[in-house]
Amino acid sequence: MKIRFLGAVRTVTGSMHLLSVNGAQILLECGLFQGRRQESFERNRKLPFDATAVDTMILSHAHIDHSGNIPSLVKSGFQGNIYATPATRDLCSAMLRDAGHIQESDALYVNKKRARQGLPPVEPLYTVEDATNSLKYFISIGYGRPMQVAPGVTLTFRDAGHILGSAITVLDIEENGTARRLVFTGDLGRKEIPILKDPEPVEDADYLITESTYGNRVHDPIETSKAALRNVIIDTYRRGGKVIVPAFSVGRTQELVYSLHQLTVARKIPELPIFVDSPLSVNVTEIFRLHPECYDKEVEEFLDSAQQRDPFGFHRLTYVRSTEDSKELNFLRKPAIIISASGMCEAGRILHHLKNNVEDPRNTVLIVGWQAPHTLGRRLVERQSTVKIFGEEYSLKAQVETINGFSAHADRDGLLDFARQAGVQRLKAAFVVHGEETSSQALAYGLNSLGISKAIIPQPGEEHDL
Repeated sequence: MKIRFLGAVRTVTGSMHLLSVNGAQILLECGLFQGRRQESFERNRKLPFDATAVDTMILSHAHIDHSGNIPSLVKSGFQGNIYATPATRDLCSAMLRDAGHIQESDALYVNKKRARQGLPPVEPLYTVEDATNSLKYFISIGYGRPMQVAPGVTLTFRDAGHILGSAITVLDIEENGTARRLVFTGDLGRKEIPILKDPEPVEDADYLITESTYGNRVHDPIETSKAALRNVIIDTYRRGGKVIVPAFSVGRTQELVYSLHQLTVARKIPELPIFVDSPLSVNVTEIFRLHPECYDKEVEEFLDSAQQRDPFGFHRLTYVRSTEDSKELNFLRKPAIIISASGMCEAGRILHHLKNNVEDPRNTVLIVGWQAPHTLGRRLVERQSTVKIFGEEYSLKAQVETINGFSAHADRDGLLDFARQAGVQRLKAAFVVHGEETSSQALAYGLNSLGISKAIIPQPGEEHDL
C-alpha cells in the first residue's frame, strides 16, 4: 500500500492524495488550488496523475479546495464512483455548478482582453455542463454505514463536524493477509460550535492523515467571537457605516446568520438591515434546511425557546438572488450588514461591495476566515494601503477587523485530542497536511510529544509505503 501527497501539503489549498492498494487507485479529494492566478490556472488544468487510471474517489466534504476540480477529473476520463455523504453530494450540486459558471465568466472576461491584444482565446477550466455531468458519478453513503469501495477496502464515514455533511474517512484495509486502518480527517471541525454536531472520535488507527490549518494556535471560545461580532456591529453603526463581510457560502455564512439571529432575538445589536448577497449562499442555505439530521441540540433548543422554525431566517434578514437587487445595495446610505461571497475575495459579488465601500472610513470590512496568500482577502488582513479590485487601485480607508473564532476548523488542542483518541500506541505514522508550514511543523511537534514518533510533513508529490 502506497500513498502520494499531491495537494494541500505545506499549504492550505488544493487537497488531493492518491492511495494505491490491492491494485486499485483511490483518490482522496480533488480540490482546486487557490493562490496566484497564473499558478492556480496551470496547476488546476494539469492533474498530477492519469485520471483514467483512478478507480474510485472519496470526498470528505464540499468545500471547493477539496471538491472543486472534480469536473476536470471526470472531463479527463475518470469513470469510477465518487463516494460522499448525502449532504455533501447536495452541496456539490450547487457549488460545482457555481464554480463552472465562474470559470466560464472568467474565461469570457480574459478573452475580451486577449481579443484586443490579438491573442487566441483561452478555454475555461470547466463549464457548468462539465460540472453537471460530474454529479452522476456521486454515490451517497450515510455516516456509520460501511461499504466496500475497492478490493479489500471498506469505507466508513464519521461526522467531522466541520461543515454540513463533512466526514472523517475511515478505511479498513485487508492486503496480503494483513488488516490495517487508515484514517483521514479531511477538515476536522470544532467541538461545541453552533449548528453542527461535534466531530466523532475514531479509534484503533494504524495510519493517520491529519489536517493542520490551525496546528499552531488555540481558538477563542465561540462566545468571545460573538461578543467581538456584536462590538464590531455597534461601533460601525455608531460611525454610520456598513459592515462588509466576505464569507464562504458553505458553513461560514450560515454560522454568521445563526449568530446574528441569536443577537437579534436577544436585542444585543441595533436595528439594522442584514443582507446575504450571494446566489450560491442562498442555494446552500436551502440545502442546510434540508438536512436537520446534522443539527446539534443547541439549534433545536434555540428554535424551541425563541419559537422560531428556521435558524437561517428572521425579520431583518434578506437573501439577495438577482443581480438587480444586488446592485441596489450600492445605493444604501444607512448602516447595514452585507455578507457576500467569495470568502477570500477572489471572485463574486463581494468584489463589487468592496470596490464601493473600502474607501469610506465609516465602514468596516470584517474578515471571519483564513485567507490564502496572494489573495485580496490576505491583502485586506495585512491592511495594505491600496488594494487592487477589477484591475484598479483603491485606497483602503475602511476599518479592517478580523475574528478568527468563527473558524470551523479544529485548533491545535482539538487536532491533538483527535490523534490521542485514534490510538497513540498503535499509530505507525501520522502525516500532517493541509496547513501552512509553520502550522504543520507545530502540529507535528505536538504529535511527537504525544508519543507518535513518525509525524511526517510530506513534500508535494512525495510517496510513502504504508
